Amino acid sequence: MEFSCKDFKVGKCEGEKPVDGETMPLVLQPPADGKNDMDSLLESLGKNKEWFEEMIIKNSAVLLRGFDVKNAVEFNDIVEACGWDDIRYVGPAPRTHIHKRIWTANEGPLSEFIYYHHEMVLIKEFPKKVILFCEVPPPEGGETPFVPSFRVTERMVEEFPEFVEELDKKGLRYTFTALSNDNTGSMRGRGWQDAFGTSDPAEAEKRAKALGMDVEWLANGGIKTILCPRTLTRVFEGRKGRRMWFNTMVGMHGKELSSATMADGTEIPEKIVKRCEEIIEEESIQFKWEKGDVLFLDNYALLHGRRPSLPPRKVLVATCK
Repeated sequence: MEFSCKDFKVGKCEGEKPVDGETMPLVLQPPADGKNDMDSLLESLGKNKEWFEEMIIKNSAVLLRGFDVKNAVEFNDIVEACGWDDIRYVGPAPRTHIHKRIWTANEGPLSEFIYYHHEMVLIKEFPKKVILFCEVPPPEGGETPFVPSFRVTERMVEEFPEFVEELDKKGLRYTFTALSNDNTGSMRGRGWQDAFGTSDPAEAEKRAKALGMDVEWLANGGIKTILCPRTLTRVFEGRKGRRMWFNTMVGMHGKELSSATMADGTEIPEKIVKRCEEIIEEESIQFKWEKGDVLFLDNYALLHGRRPSLPPRKVLVATCK
């Protein structure tokens, strides 16, 4: 579907890239002076719901820029205007609930790089869309880079065809250790009580199994979750038959609290993990946050991360089905 909507005009941002004939991100701005207020934006989104969702799928990322979006309440109004159902975040990142459907993004130390991932890729039910709002842009760094997932698959198949097909057939096995209590000093410091929404170990096990996890309780009160088998790549309807690199092999391989192997326990060669990491970085798209930006990501099509930054930085998030 070609761009055609009188309620928005196409803009540009530093770092945007053409990918397979589409611009990532597609930047949408107010159509005219005096049309950047919240009422105008909400009216435009309400009138163009189907078209706007098609733009997200077509371009994988859409950036609303130049609108007067001030806070979590107004961000929530934007999310609700789109009409998509909410999906609760499940994962290790420390987050704080702000307002209705709005949470802080990962509250781990700003000095750390949050590695590229599809949101909740390890869980049975994961969001279609990740929506981010920049309330306070960082003075330096702090970008939210994203990566067209199909390009990673294409390049990995080019360089390691036999490995990709073997791993796709076998699947992946991940482990992750959730701490006994929250540790906001770590980007993966969410305790199991917060992660599973209960302080009852039996209920936590029940909820973990419902999400497709096996669990082992540790002597220190933490919990080791085992996820197996998980896919390496996936093809989603409506996305040109693209084979997405729908995994977190690089992000979890050989880390302090996590691991990634083939489903049968075979180790993944370090040189392949390293080369995959290089490819992901080479394919990444970077842009600098501006105050009031709202970024819509197709979670089926993009990996995303967070660059280290100087404080302050305040980016909020909503996840939708």
